[in-house]
Amino acid sequence: MTRLLAVAAGGAVGALARYGLTVAVHAVAGRTFPWGTLAANVLGSFAMGLLYVLLLERSAASPEARALLLTGLLGAFTTFSTFTVETLNLVEAGALGRAAANVLASVALCLLAAWIGMGAARQL
Repeated sequence: MTRLLAVAAGGAVGALARYGLTVAVHAVAGRTFPWGTLAANVLGSFAMGLLYVLLLERSAASPEARALLLTGLLGAFTTFSTFTVETLNLVEAGALGRAAANVLASVALCLLAAWIGMGAARQL
């Protein structure tokens, strides 16, 4: 039960953080491209790589702490479902180049961010 509450608490914070980041990014960059979702997913991937190493490889973090941060917070902060719908909206609008750019940028940048996060944590 404690892990479930940890996931729920982390999820609430992560969802609010993603919403706030997306609103802020769209205010600056506009809505012609899903910049907010890309920013959340790249930042979340970096944090996942960093925390994965710190919580699982470097320390004996409790299962509750891992559930709160990795599953709850970062699970809600990052979003594959929003990425999918935004990409399909671009396809339906005939913006195939932007849709392809979103797919390529999301996959490449998220993998790179997670790798950098893991590398950074391993250097600590």
